[in-house]
Amino acid sequence: MNIGIIGSGGREHSLCFKLLQSKKVGEIFCIPGNAGTSKICKNLDLDISNFDKLYHSIKKNDIKLIIVGPEIPLVQGITDFLEKKNIKVFGPDKKASQLEGSKIFMKNLCKKFNIPAAKYVEINDIQSANEALKNFKEPIVVKSDGLAAGKGVTICNNKDDAIKDIKNILDGKFKSSKKVIIEEFLEGEEASYFVITDGTNFKQIGTAQDHKRIGEGDTGLNTGGMGAYSPSQLITEEIEKKIINKIIIPTIEGMKKIGCKYKGILYAGLMIKNNEPKLIEYNIRFGDPECQALMLRLEDDLLEIILSSIDEKLDNKPIKWSQNPSITIVAASRGYPESYETKKEIKKIPKCLNKNEYIFHAGTTEIDGKIFTNGGRVLNSTVSLPSMKSSRDRAVELLDQVIWENKYFRKDIGWRVIK
Repeated sequence: MNIGIIGSGGREHSLCFKLLQSKKVGEIFCIPGNAGTSKICKNLDLDISNFDKLYHSIKKNDIKLIIVGPEIPLVQGITDFLEKKNIKVFGPDKKASQLEGSKIFMKNLCKKFNIPAAKYVEINDIQSANEALKNFKEPIVVKSDGLAAGKGVTICNNKDDAIKDIKNILDGKFKSSKKVIIEEFLEGEEASYFVITDGTNFKQIGTAQDHKRIGEGDTGLNTGGMGAYSPSQLITEEIEKKIINKIIIPTIEGMKKIGCKYKGILYAGLMIKNNEPKLIEYNIRFGDPECQALMLRLEDDLLEIILSSIDEKLDNKPIKWSQNPSITIVAASRGYPESYETKKEIKKIPKCLNKNEYIFHAGTTEIDGKIFTNGGRVLNSTVSLPSMKSSRDRAVELLDQVIWENKYFRKDIGWRVIK
């Protein structure tokens, strides 16, 4: 079976890497891919927002299954478009994709089906914002309703900052939406919980914890993610039962009840305090860089799992994982997540010595046989060894050997659990 993977980041590179281990896979096409994916599969340089051209290329290359990495094509309706043309797609349809595409949709779903989440209010103007803020303690969380490339959430230390941020969103700071949510600040530790679902049945497909902040000790600006490790050390058996019964089941059943049957990866971003999980947000796809850490631990055939979701034949057999933990560290262009330079030559990427380590490409491009940076997050050093510390030490060692001007990465990923 020929497969197309939509996306160009480290997540998509890791999905290519894992799917190639399946005996059922023919050729893999990464659309548009990066310099790393081109070494293990075929890149197709296409605009993924042009569905007609995409479909033409799918037919030309005899692609039977499309796996969508990023959220934007899902929110735009790529699944609906291709399924109408009898192409199998892994990822929720446009209606179900509102779970990530609209924070207001998600919060209303939580309210309707009693899913534990932060208290919130929807805002449409400054006057109502001033009124609403009287009912919130500082710090205050301000969120843009629509997609904002990970930059739509601000934690404001005071009400003046909150008003300033709300005004920016109402004035069109993010093209996806001018609607705003004010939300209570949740305390605790964050964890990521992934399930795969066929719309009725589901099973866990990994847990992880990521590090969003640019600086060591989880300081500085928010990013798309500077590293992650799996499994999460926070999610005990007791907490997992609560996540499933209070959050996952009500979500899948609730979506079905409102006519938005959800199929694909459901990624719950959670805050855990005093053994009680609360939902921060949903993502409608694998996290990046969490996916990279998960793919190195996954022992089952990923293609078989994906097809069972699409065909609504998901069984209740637990997915097999390596007992070893894994860690991924993101090497970024210095200056990220603010302004940074691209097209810096990466003069050396070390060879990985065994199957338990891999350097996934994220923001890279190949020009005349040389590899250059092509984004903020550039490489993901991913290692799975018997301990979290040994995994991190090796991941750092690999990145230390990478030679490129303006390289930056955190050496403390996993610091909460590595003593």
